[in-house]
Amino acid sequence: MKKLCLLAMALMVLGVTGCNTMAGLGQDTKAAGQAIENAATKK
Repeated sequence: MKKLCLLAMALMVLGVTGCNTMAGLGQDTKAAGQAIENAATKK
């Protein structure tokens, strides 16, 4: 039972970390897209 509890907690931590990482990736991609768009319209 103790091992199952530890496994569940580890999976929850990984899930939360994964969500934060994907959110950060989305923000970085958005910022890169904005920079490219701004550079293209500066002509």
